[in-house]
Amino acid sequence: MAVFGKRNAGAGAGVLDAPGDNHAQAEWTTPEPAPAGMLQRGRADDPDGGYWPSGQEVEEVYRPKRESMRYKLRLGVPKTIAGRIIVGTGALLVVGAVLGSVLAVRGMLLHDPRFLIATSSEIQIVGNQHLTRAQVLSVFGSDLERNIFKVPLAERRADLERLPWVQHATVMRLLPNTVRVAVTERVPVAFVRQGTQIGLVDADGVLLDMPQDVAGDPKYSFPVLTGLATEDPLSVRAARMEVYRKFMAELDGDGTKRSQAISEVDVSNPEDVKALIASGSTDILVHFGDEDFLTRYEMFEQNLPQWKIQYPKLASVDTRYDHQVVLEMDKGTPVPVSGGDAPATDAVGGNAAVPSEKPVVAVKTPAKSSVKAKKPAGKILSKKQKIDAMLAAARKPAASNGVNR
Repeated sequence: MAVFGKRNAGAGAGVLDAPGDNHAQAEWTTPEPAPAGMLQRGRADDPDGGYWPSGQEVEEVYRPKRESMRYKLRLGVPKTIAGRIIVGTGALLVVGAVLGSVLAVRGMLLHDPRFLIATSSEIQIVGNQHLTRAQVLSVFGSDLERNIFKVPLAERRADLERLPWVQHATVMRLLPNTVRVAVTERVPVAFVRQGTQIGLVDADGVLLDMPQDVAGDPKYSFPVLTGLATEDPLSVRAARMEVYRKFMAELDGDGTKRSQAISEVDVSNPEDVKALIASGSTDILVHFGDEDFLTRYEMFEQNLPQWKIQYPKLASVDTRYDHQVVLEMDKGTPVPVSGGDAPATDAVGGNAAVPSEKPVVAVKTPAKSSVKAKKPAGKILSKKQKIDAMLAAARKPAASNGVNR
């Protein structure tokens, strides 16, 4: 704080003398902070305002010490030879006792008569509808009178899945002496014609035997499929079945069940799917190509009544061409000509065109078709009656040869 002079009496009251020259205003400085980690004991004020250690006593910087976290585990291993022999002998006795117990339990399980599969009644089978019990038991023929733990489950499962009707199988042990077999069968999607025999085929192209109770069963209401053969690789049959599934799915996509009018489908040429469609007393062969199946079917269905009036002997319709349909008569049937409404016949090829109609119709008298249109004698047969008659005809040669299908 500044010091002022005494009051000057001569100058009058209230006047103070100027501050004395011998008094200088004090200068204040901010002291420097002490270094981190240093103790503040024994320090003296520096004339310049700093802190300096008193004398020569300076303490070291504090550094925390980290104790070691490592622990050592010491096993009590005997140091003498006798002690080591005793410990080794004990360990061998323990291992021998465990091994002996395991062998005793194994011998009991493998030789106890309670774990013996005595008869075929100890083999349970679930999930089989078309596959007979005898066919499943033929896989386990060598396991009768065998211990249940000696049955190779993985091998038996693989043997079951080699059967045509089995898509997936599971085999498990049920103690004390029962083997449980669960099978998932394949689902047939069409009849398949193989020469004079009729069988079934699933969506993957696997050919299946014909069950005994097919005739009259409503769940077997699907067409006969041609173009598949046992000598074809499974990959070829699977590719053709994919075309068949696409064809049927497009026709029935809106729930109208158009496929019920189809009695036969030919997939021998995947680029030209052919189908026999029932129409009155005849079946008409329709070429659908490999795309736009629903559009082509609807066009055929809409124009068929008019075509049948103009061409009573209509045998096939080819819908593979854009804005044009080729109609084919029965072999040897001339193309009819009646007034101006009927097409004019080409004298060379037997073809005719109708430019005024949409689509344009070309009519021809063709050569023999690869798939014949069927004409049942007598009364008109439904699709189900046709399939039943076909199955009955296919079984006759098999029965005469003593073959049980």
